[in-house]
Amino acid sequence: MLVWALIFFIIAIVAGVFGFGGISAGATTIAMWLFWIFVIIFVVSLLIGLIRRKR
Repeated sequence: MLVWALIFFIIAIVAGVFGFGGISAGATTIAMWLFWIFVIIFVVSLLIGLIRRKR
């Protein structure tokens, strides 16, 4: 999922350089959502791993 966020971020940068503002804004939004979803899943997985390790 982090790879997809990075891909959309690169698409946003390239589209911004070439002047495609709408595509750039859309790709930036998608990259931002994917990054935060990745962070949330990572934190939940980390907490579950710590809870299971203590048993």
